[in-house]
Amino acid sequence: MRTSIATVSLSGTLTEKLTAAARAGFDGVEIFENDLTGCPLRPEEIRERAADLGLTIDLFQPMRDIEAVPADEFARNLRRAEHKFRLMRRLGADTVLVCSSVSPDAVDDDALAAGQLRRLAGLAAESGIRVAYEALAWGRHVSTYEHAWRIVEAADHPALGICLDSFHILARGSDVTGVEDIPGDKIFFLQLADAPQMALDVLQWSRHHRCFPGQGDLDVAGLVRAAVRAGYDGPLSLEVFNDVFRQSDAGRTAIDARRSLTLLQESAGLTAPPAPVVPTGFAFVEIATADTARVAPLLTALGFSRTARHSGKPVDLWEQGEARILLNTDTGSHRADPALTAVGLESPDPAGASARAESLLAPVLPRRRAPGDAPLDAVAAPDGTEFFFCVTGAPGGDGGTGGPGWTGDFVAAPHTPAPIGITRVDHVALTQPWHHFDEATLFHRGVLGLRPHASVDLADPYGLLRSRAVSNDDGTVRIALGVGASPSEDPARGGRPQHVALVTDDLVTTVRRALAAGARMLPVPANYSDDLAARYEFAPGELETYRELGILHDRDGKGEFRHCYTVTTGRVFFELVERVGGYDGYGARNAPVRLAAQHAQAE
Repeated sequence: MRTSIATVSLSGTLTEKLTAAARAGFDGVEIFENDLTGCPLRPEEIRERAADLGLTIDLFQPMRDIEAVPADEFARNLRRAEHKFRLMRRLGADTVLVCSSVSPDAVDDDALAAGQLRRLAGLAAESGIRVAYEALAWGRHVSTYEHAWRIVEAADHPALGICLDSFHILARGSDVTGVEDIPGDKIFFLQLADAPQMALDVLQWSRHHRCFPGQGDLDVAGLVRAAVRAGYDGPLSLEVFNDVFRQSDAGRTAIDARRSLTLLQESAGLTAPPAPVVPTGFAFVEIATADTARVAPLLTALGFSRTARHSGKPVDLWEQGEARILLNTDTGSHRADPALTAVGLESPDPAGASARAESLLAPVLPRRRAPGDAPLDAVAAPDGTEFFFCVTGAPGGDGGTGGPGWTGDFVAAPHTPAPIGITRVDHVALTQPWHHFDEATLFHRGVLGLRPHASVDLADPYGLLRSRAVSNDDGTVRIALGVGASPSEDPARGGRPQHVALVTDDLVTTVRRALAAGARMLPVPANYSDDLAARYEFAPGELETYRELGILHDRDGKGEFRHCYTVTTGRVFFELVERVGGYDGYGARNAPVRLAAQHAQAE
């Protein structure tokens, strides 16, 4: 189906919004009246600009407080509408959005509303324009699509139809199956937006917290399916009021929006892009650092050994069990501090994963590759982290696939293993700039095929942080997405480092070995241990051991979680974790303690 986006969903001037929508691959736009009135171009010039960009102008919006009003006020409304219809002819738009009235002068009289909308539609038809009537969720007398349709049906004019808005419908909990009873040719327009479930006044919820489909909790796909079954064949159009989007780069937001529509059409069964290829594990985590002396001693203390070096690049492979860390010194002057820059994901079909990414506007990143190097595609996440789709084998091997694995590009190096009990990577935690969080969730779900979990809020000495985990079904790939301030800011005042969590089956023994080898672990306040004693019962000496080693503890109905952290090096730190039983969380209860301790270390 054709795709469209309302200019109110993007930041910038009208011309910037049109350019962003076209570059993202949209077919058309809805022009919001405020964008037009603030634009220096004449309507004819806007029409030409859109046509040059390959965009149609699908809707002009909105006309407000038109119907069910006293006769003298309606006469003024018709005069206003006449001016707007002339403007629309110049603009090249053939459909206008009319919202259900919120005017205090509007009366609760469906017959009057139908009669006045019929007269409006007759005036519109003289200009070749259709009127799409939409029920605002906070409309004075008309607040549901069912009510709006009864009025449209009673008006019975060919130039009058209904506009269905997913937010207004789903925010009120309306049953979308009734949409299938509306003749498809009377559904003039379909506006789409998602939103998180929030206990807010519906007007404030709508004006500030809408998001793109797939980023919230509403069943937008269900509404699309119902409209298509009814016979709707117009554009799928995004109308999203969101404070973050209004401040974000229009081009980036448009791509995020276009990706959401692709995923929505897939969810609704309308299209079939390349299927998601769910990763099965972590192949590696890459840390870029100009000076390995800042990271290598820590890796050594954590039991990692430098096992191989890339045959043509300054990249070392460090291993312990199935946990692999790449140290890359080809960083450029802009990355002096150690930083987590890339994640390798084990993929059963790397080519399929790349095709999926490209279909969702996440193009494969260019990569310098020697003739003998293994093919290794990567895409960039919203925070800039590169994700590689990998097959892993022993250095010089093929991963058991018959094709080249990424480790075939490495030459084995002499080493003496000194493991301390780490077996694999449990999860990586990636800090997102505050205005990319919803985009990141959609990317990891849609492009990487990971399942999002519920968001949690974490208390921090300098603000409230938001975190959301994504994972595959068996938990062998877990990524914790956190909202942070700009990465350029001081970590002690809002900037957040990334971290890698490593699994051990015996945390106490592993930590003792790490400390003996020189690892610097994050100190935990004694008050935390006192709080643990109040919350849980422990075996004799257990809590004292945790206090001594800086171990944090959590429990749920399925099991226990023990974890601790190294101090931060540059923009990276490590977490050591032990999962007992079926514990599936990340120790969120302990995050405020960890964050406070890290701030104390940074000061």
